[in-house]
Amino acid sequence: MAQVSSIADEQVSTPLSSSKSILLRISKFNPQLDESSKFLEFTVPYEKWTTVLEAILDVKKHFDHSVAVRYSCRQATCGSCGMMINGKPKLACFTKISELDSDVVTVEPMNNFPVIRDLTVGFEKLFEKHQKIKPYLIRDDADMKSDEREFLQSPQEVEQYIQFANCIKCGLCNSACPTMATDSSFVGPQALAQAYRYVADSRDKGKDTRLNIIDESHGIWRCHFAGSCSQVCPKGVDPAMGIQFLRGYLLGFRS
Repeated sequence: MAQVSSIADEQVSTPLSSSKSILLRISKFNPQLDESSKFLEFTVPYEKWTTVLEAILDVKKHFDHSVAVRYSCRQATCGSCGMMINGKPKLACFTKISELDSDVVTVEPMNNFPVIRDLTVGFEKLFEKHQKIKPYLIRDDADMKSDEREFLQSPQEVEQYIQFANCIKCGLCNSACPTMATDSSFVGPQALAQAYRYVADSRDKGKDTRLNIIDESHGIWRCHFAGSCSQVCPKGVDPAMGIQFLRGYLLGFRS
């Protein structure tokens, strides 16, 4: 259970000027040194465009250089800055403080991932499960004609999978998944959604291979269809819908 720090000098204000401010509570935990996590609290000014990531980096720059946070693109493209923000998995660079409608913003590492330090978690299992479903086009070389260089698709064919191709592997869906919390071997909504992305691609010939991979005890049948994965996806991938479509293939409702 995280403990709120009561050290007075940890509540500080940044030198930036602003008419509004929030109390930013940052979870601090190093599993190699600490027995439990605690919160450090900072009073941070913000404008209507200030993101949670900008507030964290402001604290890191001026007051606590040791705050561990992963980020890169700052425009919701790389998927690096996923974390729990006021109890919900979100991208810190895509979440504006003004939109949270709260005077207190609490940031913690994502659920269902091992904590490396503070707000940074390990993605090894996410990538391992992503690779398990063979996230690439599978074709027989015999299908390639000598004068053929690419496989063209109609707009209707692209529409079948393009939504699921928007996945940025941020891990938010896996963090929100209640099954992931109880079964660490569950393949997870991220990998299942990507399995459907390739199954639905008219250029791919690996449908049976992928369906065999996910048709097992820790595979697609462990999903209870809570739908929380789709609710938190920042790119509108809708993993829950992809999982239902995959079940349609396995049950013979789709071909």
